[in-house]
Amino acid sequence: MSTSSAPLRRIGPWTVGPIGLGCMNLSHAYGVPIAREHAERVLLAALELGVDHFDTAALYGFGANETLLGRVLAPHRSRILLASKGGLAGVDGKRVIDGRPHVIRRNCEDSLRRLNTEVIDLYYLHRWDRRVPIEESVGMLADLVREGKIRAIGLSEVSAATLRKAHAVHPIVALQNEYSLWTRNPEIAVLEACRDLGVTLVAFSPLARGFLTGQLTDLSGLPPGDLRHTMPRFNAQNYARNLQLLEPYRRIAHENECTPAQLALAWLLSRAERLVAIPGTTQVSHLRENMAAQALRLSDATLAQLDALINERTVSGARYGAAGQADVDSEEFSERAATPGA
Repeated sequence: MSTSSAPLRRIGPWTVGPIGLGCMNLSHAYGVPIAREHAERVLLAALELGVDHFDTAALYGFGANETLLGRVLAPHRSRILLASKGGLAGVDGKRVIDGRPHVIRRNCEDSLRRLNTEVIDLYYLHRWDRRVPIEESVGMLADLVREGKIRAIGLSEVSAATLRKAHAVHPIVALQNEYSLWTRNPEIAVLEACRDLGVTLVAFSPLARGFLTGQLTDLSGLPPGDLRHTMPRFNAQNYARNLQLLEPYRRIAHENECTPAQLALAWLLSRAERLVAIPGTTQVSHLRENMAAQALRLSDATLAQLDALINERTVSGARYGAAGQADVDSEEFSERAATPGA
């Protein structure tokens, strides 16, 4: 492993660091959100550490996360790539996917107001609404580009086929899908499509929702409302099997003189040139740890070890339950590890 400095990577017209910040954790999905002052400290620390790519969405905290970023990052707007998402938002206290053009426009205008900005750099369709042809939803996003409300278009959790259809309407610069050692779905077809089209893959949950940090060994501490309670990989039976992967995984990290989280991020960044990771965290110490992974280079032998240890055949359980899976368009492996509760 070498520790040379990390070159910047491209997302559309921008160059950014290989690791940005996924901001969902600050307001959404993992139990009671952290205090506002704590969240502000994390964002300011990210700026100090050189983070230049911040990712949020209308859904996160039903607007609270965008409001947080708008308050803290507005004075630093020219220094960062600001990304948000629409087409999935909170409506009357419920999570609603709606890709109709007029709804996307309203979502975007609401996000602009909350983010305290005149233009959103990168705006994603958060989920494809299957009731609406992807061409219609992307057509509205293209209108928003022409109007100067957004600068570039992204998609989230879609397949290679859907990406190609969308790209034919208007250039797509980023595809945000889950990708990590234990979620290999982009390797089915999306990575190839991104290479063909010049699209950057923005990998969310690159630390496997905490599993690849090596620290989440006891699920009894997960708070009520934590979305991992709904995910088959985190049910008791499957997680017990998955924990068996951690000891050899920690050994590989130790051999490479890095933390398990840094090992996971370094593996991910090796997968493609047009790929950036957006791990989320609520802790400045973890943020610092994650950013240090940009400088890590793993040997081919280490990469092969990791590929063999944690992959779609060795991980137990599906990444989403039935309801969550119904909301995504990304490809799935036809054969999974045969495990009860998967």
